[in-house]
Amino acid sequence: MSKVTDANKKIEDAVVGSYKKIEDKFVDLFLRRSDETIAEAKLRIKKEQEEHLKKQKEILNKNTKYSKSTAQI
Repeated sequence: MSKVTDANKKIEDAVVGSYKKIEDKFVDLFLRRSDETIAEAKLRIKKEQEEHLKKQKEILNKNTKYSKSTAQI
């Protein structure tokens, strides 16, 4: 690798590492429940987000079907 590539990789690693520390601190302070670790909180949040998106898609699909059926009237 060239010196520039090496330098960019070091910068990338530092930025990503700093971001992860900030993310962990945020989860710890605002989202973590008292009986779970930061990793468990992240998994719970991800699962909740996936469930929320699934429900939103279902609602959107129902509304789209309703709109199509009422447009035919």
